[in-house]
Formats: sequence, C-alpha cells, structure tokens
Amino acid sequence: MLTPDQVTALEVYLAHLRLNIDPALAQKYPTFAGKPYPLGRCKEVRNAIHDALKVALAKPQVDVALQPLKALLDSGLTLEPVWGSLRDEYFQNALVVGPWYIDAANDTVNPNKPRAEIRLLAESGFGAITSFEQFVKIARSYWEVDIYRNDIFPALAPFIPLVCVNKAGVSWFAAANDDMILVAQGSAFELVEQVLPSLPSPPDELTEKWHRAALRVDMPSPLLKTQARDATAMCRHYRNEGKHQDIGFRDEVVLAYLSLPVNV
Repeated sequence: MLTPDQVTALEVYLAHLRLNIDPALAQKYPTFAGKPYPLGRCKEVRNAIHDALKVALAKPQVDVALQPLKALLDSGLTLEPVWGSLRDEYFQNALVVGPWYIDAANDTVNPNKPRAEIRLLAESGFGAITSFEQFVKIARSYWEVDIYRNDIFPALAPFIPLVCVNKAGVSWFAAANDDMILVAQGSAFELVEQVLPSLPSPPDELTEKWHRAALRVDMPSPLLKTQARDATAMCRHYRNEGKHQDIGFRDEVVLAYLSLPVNV
C-alpha cells in the first residue's frame, strides 16, 4: 500500500509531468467540442502520462517519488490504462495499479481542479460502464447531446448502436470503443437490443447526411450500404448468426466505421 506521503509525492510528480507534456498536447489538441485544452482530453493526457511513466520507470535510477510505484510493479502488479464512469457524471480515462486509481487528467472536466489525483480504486467512484443505458445517461449530460439509435447504418448498430448530435448540429457515432463493443458482444447484442426502443430514430436529414458521407468513402464496405433490417432486427440476426463470437467480423465492422468521417 502507498502511504499518504507517498501518494502526495506521486501526485506532485505527475503534476510536474503534466507541465512538461501540456504545451505539446495543447498545440495538437487546442479544443474539444469548442472548449479549450485540457477540457475533454482525458484520453490524450492519460496516454501521454502513461508513455512518460513507462520511460521514467525504465531508467536505472528512478525518481524518489516513483519508487513506491515501481515497488508495486516489481511485486507483479501492472499499470493499466482504463476507461469508464466517474460517479456516473462523466467518462474518464485513468490508470490503475492494483488497488490504486491514478488520474493524471483530473482537470479535463473542471480546469480548476488539481491536475493529478490518486485514490484507492474502491473509494474513487470510478467503475466500468456495464450497460448502454448507463452510457446514454452520462453522454447526455456530460456531452450535452441528443442521442438516437443507429438506424443510419443498421449493419453497424449491434456493435455501435448510438448516434450523438451536439448543440451545434455536429453528429458522430458513439459507444464506438473497445470497452463498449465488448459489452455488446458479451451480451450477444441483447444489451444493445434492450436500449434501442428507448431511443428515437435519427431525423431523415441526419441519415441522408451520413449516407452522402458514405458515398465519398473509397471502396466502401458492404456494411455501409442500405440494409433491409433495422437496428433491432440486425441485433437478432447477428445473434442467430453467432456474430458476437466472430472476431474477424467484429474487425470488419470497426474498419467500416473507421472509414467514415469522425463526424458530420
């Protein structure tokens, strides 16, 4: 276990790491949804800190503040990047080592908060997102978006079931990360099918906008073409076909999604 003094020293170390990496990240990612860096950039910050820690921990002489962390890793624990819900208020990317939650992007929702926070995972309020209803609840309030079911590309919907539209009218497909795709597959798409009836179908103009974008894709996947089934029917069809257990098909879906613009 880490002592309170060790936690404080590691938080200070991480805050100084942020001072080193922030200028480059701010230049590369100046805004997110119209908000200035670091707001909304917890993933980019977490990844940069993770990379910097791996370099620092590999040195022959490890900084005093890092020695307790190195001792945890030497005991067989690993420093794992995680994504999930923080108190069901917002999405967060952080690091976990054993029982410890390490958030080096603590200011990416409220810039007035300290850059780094370390807590026991059990006391952090952080946890995995286990349903699409939970994802929708957080996304609506955190991202300030309307959410529709993915009837735009129903062949993608069992894996990527949501469409978000922000106040500026910008739209994107949501729950399109490894964690939520695993939730979909792990439930044989039943958890996707469960949330779909609670969501409206997207407006025609939004569907047409995405279909026009798909026409501009080089060698578009057949999965982006018009389907006879809607999103709910596709969940049942894929379940019957065992697609939730087909890693190759999962990769086809992800590649089709990645061929589209990030947003329109």
